[in-house]
Amino acid sequence: MTNPSSPGAGPVPGSRPAHITVNGVREPHAAPTLAALLVARDIDPAARGIAVALDGRVVPRAAWADTPIAPGATVEIVQARPGG
Repeated sequence: MTNPSSPGAGPVPGSRPAHITVNGVREPHAAPTLAALLVARDIDPAARGIAVALDGRVVPRAAWADTPIAPGATVEIVQARPGG
């Protein structure tokens, strides 16, 4: 018998997929780190003028690649726009 909570067991039948909230919009939890989330949104993590907060705390750019996003997390991505 397979333990449904063991790694690689897949989703438990009847369970809902994990979600995160990004800039106020609930979405499936698909990116493991903040940097991966930015790349998935076609945002270059090395670009200037970007700030990211995770659960209400600003995360330094140097930590984006190593900062995991847990299910249920709230992420805010702010991009400066020229001419504003």
